[in-house]
Amino acid sequence: MKEMITVENLNKSFGDLHVLKNINLAVHESDVICLIGSSGSGKSTLLRCLNFLEKKDSGTIKIEGEEITPKTHNINEVRQKVGMVFQHFNLFPHKTVLENVIEAPVMVKKIPKKQAVEEARALLDKVGISDKADVYPGKLSGGQKQRVAIARSLAMHPDIMLFDEPTSALDPELVGEVLATMKELAEEGMTMVIVTHEMGFAREVADRIVYMNEGRIIEKGTPEQIFENPQEERTKEFLKTTVLK
Repeated sequence: MKEMITVENLNKSFGDLHVLKNINLAVHESDVICLIGSSGSGKSTLLRCLNFLEKKDSGTIKIEGEEITPKTHNINEVRQKVGMVFQHFNLFPHKTVLENVIEAPVMVKKIPKKQAVEEARALLDKVGISDKADVYPGKLSGGQKQRVAIARSLAMHPDIMLFDEPTSALDPELVGEVLATMKELAEEGMTMVIVTHEMGFAREVADRIVYMNEGRIIEKGTPEQIFENPQEERTKEFLKTTVLK
């Protein structure tokens, strides 16, 4: 199985704070990896390093077998292959939903506008908001905005999708619609790395769970292994204090 992401001995500090400590992780094609752990454990920083939004201090990051650094690669081109969805949707408020989705394919990938519009409409249909194509983001619920953000990422035809706590800014009743969209992507074989606090979702969708604590990967395994038979004391403690949603 093709390795889509390979991380070796990754370290990252912010000033005196050592946030990622010798991280090693392999993500294979069609893998769904859920990163869990308490706030401040380094999960989001790891994700941001994988999309080169944060600059690593040491270690290597390979995307589809190729070591990537800002010196050797055009990072914006790499990001076309590695889509990212954030907690806060980052939509352009002055553009309609459809305009938000076609912006990058037309401007960055130079896809003809007619084709981009057709693809965008299909993606909006896929995430269940085709009726909102001509609406501005200000008129959408949080769940709808997040689904537009997912459609916008998919419009670039990425090989890998990164999700940084995509439901944490949402009202509880809107979480389900975003998770359902992500579940569908998982079923279609999209390679995904997801930072999440939604343990029920992680248990249902992940191929592997990675538990992080204080900048280290403490334990990784299948959902069954991690949730039903964790080996490490810190994993057990974390799961005890985390409500299985």
